[in-house]
Amino acid sequence: MISIPYEQIAQKIKEKTGMTDEELESRIKQKMDQLSGLISKEGAAHIIANEVGIQVVEKTSGRLQIKNVLPGMRSVEVVGRVVAVYEVREFESNGRSGKVGSFVVGDDTGTIRVVAWGNKADLLNKIQQGDIVKIKNAYVRQNQDRKELHLNDKSEVEINPEGEKVGEVAREAARPRTAERKELKDLTENDSNVEVLGTVVQVFDPRFFAKCPMCNRRVRENNGIFECDEHGAIESPNYSYVVNVFLDDGTDSIRIVFFGEQALKLLGISNDQMLMYRTSTQDFESVKTDMLGQVIKVQGRVSKNKMFDRLEMIANDVDPNPDPEEEIKRIKSREESQQ
Repeated sequence: MISIPYEQIAQKIKEKTGMTDEELESRIKQKMDQLSGLISKEGAAHIIANEVGIQVVEKTSGRLQIKNVLPGMRSVEVVGRVVAVYEVREFESNGRSGKVGSFVVGDDTGTIRVVAWGNKADLLNKIQQGDIVKIKNAYVRQNQDRKELHLNDKSEVEINPEGEKVGEVAREAARPRTAERKELKDLTENDSNVEVLGTVVQVFDPRFFAKCPMCNRRVRENNGIFECDEHGAIESPNYSYVVNVFLDDGTDSIRIVFFGEQALKLLGISNDQMLMYRTSTQDFESVKTDMLGQVIKVQGRVSKNKMFDRLEMIANDVDPNPDPEEEIKRIKSREESQQ
């Protein structure tokens, strides 16, 4: 079922009829009273739109402006400019491994996050910020307070297609969604974009995993031989890595996972330096010691580790040296708002 926000329905009604906010609210209240409260505000707005001859959803598939993409739509096509590209994450679920990546595209009406699953995640190795992409046969899902385009096996993505142009991305939508600052005790499994500040109290050795140099997929090792599901035996695999730390802010503590570039940013080292620790983990002891007691700021999403029944955080960005003056201003501002 296609889900349309009330604000979007109301805006269409006001644009087509010239109703004021007060007039529309009055009609909606009257409609809800007539139906004895058995209908939502959105449902009442739908009825009023039909009564005045307004088609709320003009298209449910095919090529759409980003502002007109709605949760529940299928076979959607959009053209937009890439605003941001995020790292591909590998995961395991029910004994099976997989991967997922995402990027943000925008046009002159708004922006939307595009989620790529499985083989489609390999596209992120080719897409760069500023590219124009044409996306076909995507479906739309609601994730918390935002809508997302999801790619499956039937979806198609063309990078910088001939003849396609995208103007300036909507200014208000181009800005990244501000992460909500929270104390660790207030984190929930549904937090998809939060910011935390705390002290590093434990650092774990980095874990390395081999990847195919051609498709960037994780490869299996069997008796010293690396094998890719698509390209077979691999003589010289690439390596990626993940670093875990425990962060404490005085209200609680949480394990935070740093993949790839975020791990390098956290530690302040290069890719070559990190790869040296793959064969000499004892040299990483000094790095762990130096990190202990360091105050860092992390943005990311929270997930539930079902094996250990605890919340964990996946880092999307990290500031290993947050500005003390900025944090003092934040504290003062919060205290003043509470007075």
